[in-house]
Amino acid sequence: MTNVSSQLLEAAGLMGLGMAFVFAFLSLTILAIKVLSRFAAEPVASPAAAAAMPAGNGLSPQKMAAISAAIKQYKNNKKD
Repeated sequence: MTNVSSQLLEAAGLMGLGMAFVFAFLSLTILAIKVLSRFAAEPVASPAAAAAMPAGNGLSPQKMAAISAAIKQYKNNKKD
């Protein structure tokens, strides 16, 4: 019986050591990510990209009417 209990005790020690190693590794990884994020520059939106976006939704009234008609027709066909 002492053989089994000594093996269980050794297994518990190895499990604790493994869990401590994983905890330490993950803690160091999180710490490294937080430290590196302080050095990383915030992305800055370029004014050229913002100016290229069209005002409003960018669709002409004819295209909006065509899309609305297609959606209405699709919904009517789906009900049948």
